[in-house]
Amino acid sequence: MAGVYNFFIEQGATVDFRLDYKDSAGSPVDLTDYHAKMQLRDAPGGSTLYATLSSSLTTCGSGLNLTPKSGSLTLPLTSGSIGVKMSSATSSAFTFVEAYYDIEIISGSCRYVDRILQGKVKLSKEVTT
Repeated sequence: MAGVYNFFIEQGATVDFRLDYKDSAGSPVDLTDYHAKMQLRDAPGGSTLYATLSSSLTTCGSGLNLTPKSGSLTLPLTSGSIGVKMSSATSSAFTFVEAYYDIEIISGSCRYVDRILQGKVKLSKEVTT
């Protein structure tokens, strides 16, 4: 069963945080040979897609990074860490009040998929544009 984590996005600001994926014993999950995907939608299974992030990072660094930084250290795939980053341009374009998301990790040619996290995102509207 996926974990639940709700968070805020400050419209117009860069979103940048790290998740640590661990197994039931509390050990980091090795993400070698995995890629990841995250979507924000109007509702679970909803038709309105606000954003898609993947482990194919964009040129500005937006996406899901399976080797994120911790200070000046780049964490290895074996750390189970996933960096979540959205550019300020991406968050500026959001108009929703509340959205829903989940993060999946995918591995193998048969596409083994594990939904590891889900929740709600609330948008804190910016004043200064």
